[in-house]
Amino acid sequence: MAARGGSAIRGTRIGSGPMGELDHGHQAERISVSYWDAKGNEVVRHYAADLPEAEIPEFIDHPRSGLPAGRDKENPPAADKNAPYKTHLAYVKERRTDAEAGELLADALQKLRQRRGDA
Repeated sequence: MAARGGSAIRGTRIGSGPMGELDHGHQAERISVSYWDAKGNEVVRHYAADLPEAEIPEFIDHPRSGLPAGRDKENPPAADKNAPYKTHLAYVKERRTDAEAGELLADALQKLRQRRGDA
């Protein structure tokens, strides 16, 4: 029977080393930091042991709940209030006053009437 294409040794990865090898290289020293969200969910992040304390984030987003998570289990950060979705018109109203909007509308209507021949 002809051999099929593929790996001669099934279940191994390229570069995995000899079968039965327990140590696949040196693992860098690291520290584990726990974060908790407002629901009490914990997530652990691993950082390099030589990383300065100032570079380890105080808050992260919890991957499952989506809530902010902090390092203090007793006082987790509160969830941010969600701002309602703004429509395009709401953004326009922030930039224009009612008087400016009236002028723009009048100009647009005048141009439309000229194109139609109504003016």
